[in-house]
Amino acid sequence: MKLSVVALDYDGTISRDDRPDPAVRDAIAEARARGVLVLLVTGRILTELRRVAGDLSFLDAVVAENGAMVHFPGTRHTTVLAPPIAEAFTAELLRRGIPFNAGQCLVDAAADSAHRILDVIRELELPIVLSFNRSRVMALPQGISKSTGLAAALQILRASPRNAVAVGDAENDHELLRLAEVGAAVAWGSPSLRAAADVVIAGADPSAVGDFIVRMTATGRLPVPARARRRLFIGHTDDGQPFSLGVRGRNVLIVGETNSGKSWLAGLLCERLILHGYSLCVLDPEGDYRTLGALPGVTVLGGEDPPPAPRTLLHELRYPDRSLVIDLSNLEHAEKFDYIRSILPVLNVMRRRNGTPHRIIVDEGHYFLRDAIAGGLLDLELNGYTVVTYWPSQLPPELVAATGVILVTRESNLAEIEALRRHCDACRQLDPASWDALPHLALDRAVVLPVTEEAGAAMRPFTIGERLTPHVRHRQKYVDVPVPYGRAFVFGAAARGGGSHARTLREFVDALAALDADRAAAYLRRGDFSRWVGEVFGDHALARELQVHERKYADEASPGALDRIAEAIRTRYDLTAAGDGDDRRG
Repeated sequence: MKLSVVALDYDGTISRDDRPDPAVRDAIAEARARGVLVLLVTGRILTELRRVAGDLSFLDAVVAENGAMVHFPGTRHTTVLAPPIAEAFTAELLRRGIPFNAGQCLVDAAADSAHRILDVIRELELPIVLSFNRSRVMALPQGISKSTGLAAALQILRASPRNAVAVGDAENDHELLRLAEVGAAVAWGSPSLRAAADVVIAGADPSAVGDFIVRMTATGRLPVPARARRRLFIGHTDDGQPFSLGVRGRNVLIVGETNSGKSWLAGLLCERLILHGYSLCVLDPEGDYRTLGALPGVTVLGGEDPPPAPRTLLHELRYPDRSLVIDLSNLEHAEKFDYIRSILPVLNVMRRRNGTPHRIIVDEGHYFLRDAIAGGLLDLELNGYTVVTYWPSQLPPELVAATGVILVTRESNLAEIEALRRHCDACRQLDPASWDALPHLALDRAVVLPVTEEAGAAMRPFTIGERLTPHVRHRQKYVDVPVPYGRAFVFGAAARGGGSHARTLREFVDALAALDADRAAAYLRRGDFSRWVGEVFGDHALARELQVHERKYADEASPGALDRIAEAIRTRYDLTAAGDGDDRRG
C-alpha cells in the first residue's frame, strides 16, 4: 500500500540531547517534498518542545502531551482533545513537595514519584491515569494516548492510519505503533516495544531513523512486515481452529461456480476490511453488496439511480475512512462493461495520489477484465484488487500471476479447475486427487490454494464464517426471473389444484399458501425449503433462517411454520406485484 504518513516519537527516537538529529531533519524534508505527511507524536508539553526543537514548521503536525493536544505549525492552530488537569490535583502535588511540570492536560514527573502521584489520584478520586516513558511518568486524563491524538490529527488532515508508519522507542509508544498500519521500533529502545513492533530499525542512534525514512519514501510504499498484525477472520478449519488472512495488500481471487457462495465470501472479506478501517470501492454488477451500506462509513450509490460520475466518486471517497459500493444492477450488460472500464483508471489515479481506496473489488471479473492489463485498467504495482469470478480462465494471466490469495468455493467445471492448476505454480505439487473435492464442496465451504501463504503447502479447506450484514439478492433476478425447470421446486399432487413447479420466489410463496398440510409436513421435516433456497438462489442467510423454522417443526410440529417461512421470504425480498414501480434489474 501507498505510504502517506510518517508519525515519529521525539525523545530517544529522533532527538539527541533534546535536539532533532540533523539526518532525521533532512529525511523529513525529503519525505514532505514527496507528498508524505510527517507528524511528531510526543509526550512533551508543547512549550517545552518548542524550546528544545525550535521552529516546528519542518513538520505537518505535532501531537503533544501524549495525545491530548494537536498543533499545526503551518497555521499555528492548536486543538485540545482532553479536559485540563484539575487544579486540586496540581495543588496537592505542590503541597506534598512532588516536583512536576504541568501542561494544559498533562503533568510530567520523575518515574520514581509515580507511587506518590497515584496516592493523590486515588485520594482525590480523579479520572487520571499514569503513563511511563523511561525515567519519566505522565499523569493525563483517561482515554488519552498517542493513538487518540494521532487519529484526531489524521482525521483533520484527511489521511488514513492504514497508510501510516509510526516509529517509537519506549513504553508510551505501544498505542502509537498499534494504530499505524506499520509500527516500527528502534533497536536501541524498549525490548517490550521491539517485541510488539512490525519492524525493528537497526542501528544505534536516531540517524538510523533518518535512513529508514529515506528508504521508505524512495519507494513510496509501506514496508511489508514479516508477520501481518491485522487479520481478517473468515471461518474455521476442519479442526475447529479460526482461519484468517493477514492484511498485506495482496490481490485476492475468489473462484467458484454460480450460486456457490462466492459473493457471500467476498462480502465477508469486505466487512472485515471495513471494520478494520480500510477504504473500499466495490464495483457491484448485480447488487449483491448493497447491504454493506449498514456498516459505518459505507455509502451505496447507483441501483435505481445512475452510477456516480468520476467527479462524484472523488467526492464520496474524499475521506480515507469511507467506502463506496457502486450498484450497477439496473444497467444493461454493455453499460456495466463501459462504466467499470471507465472508472477503474480513475480509481487507480486516486490510489496513486491519496493511497485510497485501499482495495477495489470487482465482481463478475471475467466480463470486465479480460484485457485489463493491455487496456491499462489495473495497477498491479499497487495491487489491492479482489476479483470474483466463475470463469477464471478468462482473466489476464498477469493478474492471476500477481494474485497472492486464491479462495475457491464449489467448482465442477473441469476446464476451470485445470485453468487454476495451470496458473497456480504453487499448486503443481499438489496431489491430483486434491482437486476432486472442489465439485463436492458444501455451500458454506471453501478451500484456500497453496499460492496463499496461510494455506501452507496444501489445499486447505475451511467453513465460511457468518456475515454481519445480510446477502440480499435482488428482486428482478430472484423474485420474477424464473430458474430453469430442472432447478424448480416441485410441489407434488397433494398441493390443492394438483402438482406444480415454482420457478421464482413469488411462485414459491404463492404455492406455500395453497400447500396441503400433510405434504407440507414432509417438506418441513426433510428441510426441502431451506435446501432449495440455498442451492438454487445461493442465499445462505435466508436458507439458515428457514432451516430454523423447519427444525422447530420437526421437533415439536409447531403450527404456523409455513406462514413464518413465507414471511421470512417476504421480509427479505420485495414481493410486491411485478408491475408495481420500476425495479428492473439488468
